[in-house]
Amino acid sequence: MRYRILGVTQTADDQGNAVPVPGARLRALLTALALRPGRLTAPETLIEEVWGDTPPQDAPAALQALIGRLRRAVGKDSVTSAPGGYRLAATGDDVDLFVFERLVRQGNEALGRGDAPTAARTLDDALALWRGPALADLPDRTAATRPEALRMEATRARAEADLLLGRAREAVPRLTELAAAHPYDEPLHALLIRALRDTGREADALAAYETARRTLADGLGTDPGPHLRALHTELLNRPQPAHGASPAHGASPAHGASPAHGASPAHGASPAHGAPSAHSPDPVAPPTPRAPLQLPERTGNIRPRLTSFVGREPELDAIRSELHRARLVTLTGPGGSGKTRLAEEAAAGLPQAWLAELAPLDRPEAVPGAVVSALGLRETVLMTTELASPQDDPVALLVEYCAPRSQLLILDNCEHVIGAAATLAETLLTRCPGLTILATSREPLGVPGESVRPVEPLLPDQAHRLFTERAAAVRPDAAAALRDEEAIAEICRRLDGLPLAIELAAARLRLLTPRQIADRLDGRFRLLTSGSRTVLPRQQTLRAVVDWSWDLLDEPERTLLRELSVFAGGWDLEAAEAVCTGPVADLVGALVDKSLVVAAPCERGDGDGMRYRMLETIHEYATERAAELPRCRAAARGRHLAWVRALVERADPLLRSAGQLLWISRLETELDNIRVALQRALTSGDEEEAIALCLATGWFWWLRNYRHEGAEWSDRTLRLGAVLDTLRETAPEGPCTVPADLTARMAALDPVDALLGTPAATEEAHPRHAQRMNLRMLNLFLLSESEPKDLVADPRYQEYLVRLRADYEPGGPRSARMPGLLWPLTAFQMRDMVDVRGVLDRAVANCRLHGGDWELGCALMFRTHMVVDSPGGLHGVDDDLAELRVLSLRVGDRWMRAQVCGAAGEAEMARGRFAAAEREYREALRLAYEVGAYAESPFLMARLAEISYRSGDVEGALTALDEANSAADRYGVPDVRAFVLLLRSHIALHEGEVARARVLCDEVRVAAGMGTPPPQFVAALNMLDADLTAAESGPEHGLPMLADTLRQAVADQCAEAVTSSILDSAAHLLTQLGDHPRATRLLAAADALLGPHPRPAPQHVRAELADAAARDALGAERYAAERALGTPLTVTDALYELTDGVRDHPAGPPAAPAQAPTSR
Repeated sequence: MRYRILGVTQTADDQGNAVPVPGARLRALLTALALRPGRLTAPETLIEEVWGDTPPQDAPAALQALIGRLRRAVGKDSVTSAPGGYRLAATGDDVDLFVFERLVRQGNEALGRGDAPTAARTLDDALALWRGPALADLPDRTAATRPEALRMEATRARAEADLLLGRAREAVPRLTELAAAHPYDEPLHALLIRALRDTGREADALAAYETARRTLADGLGTDPGPHLRALHTELLNRPQPAHGASPAHGASPAHGASPAHGASPAHGASPAHGAPSAHSPDPVAPPTPRAPLQLPERTGNIRPRLTSFVGREPELDAIRSELHRARLVTLTGPGGSGKTRLAEEAAAGLPQAWLAELAPLDRPEAVPGAVVSALGLRETVLMTTELASPQDDPVALLVEYCAPRSQLLILDNCEHVIGAAATLAETLLTRCPGLTILATSREPLGVPGESVRPVEPLLPDQAHRLFTERAAAVRPDAAAALRDEEAIAEICRRLDGLPLAIELAAARLRLLTPRQIADRLDGRFRLLTSGSRTVLPRQQTLRAVVDWSWDLLDEPERTLLRELSVFAGGWDLEAAEAVCTGPVADLVGALVDKSLVVAAPCERGDGDGMRYRMLETIHEYATERAAELPRCRAAARGRHLAWVRALVERADPLLRSAGQLLWISRLETELDNIRVALQRALTSGDEEEAIALCLATGWFWWLRNYRHEGAEWSDRTLRLGAVLDTLRETAPEGPCTVPADLTARMAALDPVDALLGTPAATEEAHPRHAQRMNLRMLNLFLLSESEPKDLVADPRYQEYLVRLRADYEPGGPRSARMPGLLWPLTAFQMRDMVDVRGVLDRAVANCRLHGGDWELGCALMFRTHMVVDSPGGLHGVDDDLAELRVLSLRVGDRWMRAQVCGAAGEAEMARGRFAAAEREYREALRLAYEVGAYAESPFLMARLAEISYRSGDVEGALTALDEANSAADRYGVPDVRAFVLLLRSHIALHEGEVARARVLCDEVRVAAGMGTPPPQFVAALNMLDADLTAAESGPEHGLPMLADTLRQAVADQCAEAVTSSILDSAAHLLTQLGDHPRATRLLAAADALLGPHPRPAPQHVRAELADAAARDALGAERYAAERALGTPLTVTDALYELTDGVRDHPAGPPAAPAQAPTSR
């Protein structure tokens, strides 16, 4: 195995295949062991390094469990134990950290003997091992200080190798970035100064020295060390190149220098094209033809930046490659996206690269003159006035100068002079074959041959790095604040990864914490106002950046941007045309071109259309602009609400058809629009629209595991109706005015009280009665898996369920379609298990009469799921399953097919046919994934784990439980946690780990207490508790708990599989107490309850042990007689038998508690 801890911890086998290590805690343990390969590590050390300052209550047991998980992940032989601790079976060559240290040592040795090529290769190999921060998974990364210092040493050595190899020009950009990121690292500054010197940039080298000197003085109060001072002295004493010579090459260009090197305006000579002297009042004759323009060659004007360049390495490579293929490349993107900096970095180090800054211009005709000035062809051009000489033609001058040369010209910030910039670019490209232009603009230039490259927002990790680097620059003690990773991630996400906005946010760390900044981003235009004083005013604040783009729009474009602000999360063209006014397609295209709207291919499977969105910053700005025109905004919001309602009502029936995948994807894409439409309906008091949206979206919420969210929306809508009823009572004749405190009134009302406080309504008495009852039923359904325990126990809630059930139980069409067909849930929620079969039968009959195929299938499905867990529930279930398979295939609903397979798996599990049950569950899992019903998968995985356990495969069960737990965390299904813990506790008890089983059992009870688990789960938990108590304190202490468990299971109408298991446990304890006759009778009763169905493996082992003990104690004749007495016992008779056993074996003082666990 290979272990990688220079970044997030990873493992790989000998073939290089990744071996997953799931969970941060598990990776921390592996990291701690990998720091000491082959050496024993004490448990105390591992606990401290894995949990830091917050160890669990039973830390040794938790560590043992974690060791067990790690062995299952990386192989049981990879982690060994010995007295005193644990050991990773590895050497230093198996751990990337120690390989890195060896390679750095070898690279430095090669450098010391002057072998620069070998040093470069070796150090490259060393640095390539890093994938992120060292020891990233340890809570305390103090141990990472040494390897990260060695990484910096290797980085410096690698740069030294570049200088020895003559690659100074290539080293400058990286050294500039490193020196900015590590401002107090003198060796880095020295390397940068040497690199600049070796490329002939002595002036820049001197400037770099001055930057280092000032940084050290301001930050540390020290002067540069002797090495830096020696470099400085050397630079001052170097001979200067002749005037006009190229600093890079020390010679005049092949085209020759201008006469006497002095014919430039800077030396008082006449202007370059023979214009009259500024001191001569006399006119001169017209100019005579002259030789081609010859000026001293320079290498460009791209200046080193004062801040590091973060991320975008792939974009840089792509831009540089594109500049080899296309002669005009335009970087487009919204203001603040980093276009200028990206262009400068792409040009850095290139010979003859020039930057022409067009942002300060206020007239298009000044563009050519600005480029003339940037190329140094005239010392000064007042860019907002006429050119210095009317005889100068700047375009001709540019053509004459650029035609014979190979150059890169950057036209920066073209959007406000787009036409002039495009004209100039086309002219120069046509007449100057060696010229390449890299433009930055908020929209393309529109020149033939142009290659447009949108500048995308920074990726999350790049944005995070930018924020932290800029934060460190503005606040020296930023390390503590930067630990709030969640807040920083939120800042970077909500600022759309825009570099300018992120830098402005980082600057706010002088006053605020990251969390305070994140919480204030709703007012980002007031918050982000502290930009650099050296940039143009329109780049100093976030609002100014966006104002600049707004000012460039015409009025129809501004109107559309306002209207588009009513969307949330994006839109397609069809939606925009339904909501907005004017020639929408053309105007959307214009906004895309101007980088105010982002276009991307739609990811839905319904075609190749485009989807559009605004960056969050642009959206907030457009929303503010829309608020300036309240009537227009209200009209757009109304059209948006109508469009959303039409969409969800069209989608609702199709979610239950063969075409469901397309419509699931469609609603998933528009989920943010659905949410904002619901919110607006609620805040405006539009109950009718809110109910319609909830009812049409309800099945989607269930299917895609937005159940808690859907329950919240439906609850708020019910509260709205109650508030409106109260308001109508106070003003029965007039219109109902929405009060300003509507939201507060809704929060203060209780929908249960609202229903119970009024007489039973009818459709005639209240026009929205049926809608409201449907909404209540939907709310009940969405909460059915996680209703708060205190609510279920509330007598008022029971009365609420009675009222709800009474509205649907008579049947009819409303009870045979969604959500009315769900009314049997009321019986289950009321724990009315006695009549549950009759309720389900009536629901199926009503759907046969009034429903369609899907509705009938749904009713049959409820019946199969519910009756399997009831006494005698397997009778007739096969007929229902057969009909269900036909219906589900006819309808084409994958979710229904998955449910059919799940129900069949439950039936096969109850019969003890575990192989058949596994096949059904795996097919159900496949279909659930196919339809995207991910919330179903953790439970199905847990059932597969249970099959492994019941079949005797404990290791397989543990692995499957890990998968189920991971899926539950991934898909947000906390209900599965209780089941997973229950099975883990069973396994721990099965393996003799009583103390660990008790810890897990207590966790099960806590998890189950957060909801309302079904009766069979409660019975299983109580039976486990009884078995544990018997193991801890003696069988006489567990026996009364089993009697109570059986009593409750009988009352709750639990299936025979549950009650027989309780009887087996009781028989096992009775044999330990020496009561073999009674144990035999209970075993016989359990056999009769199970009928032809076999016991699961663990239960079978326990029953066999009890049976063998009783047979040996009683003898064959007595044993047969007792079995004959037990076989006809009903479950109620068996309960009386067990109760007598409790009386005959009273509990004494409890035994001593079990010792701490020793494994797993």
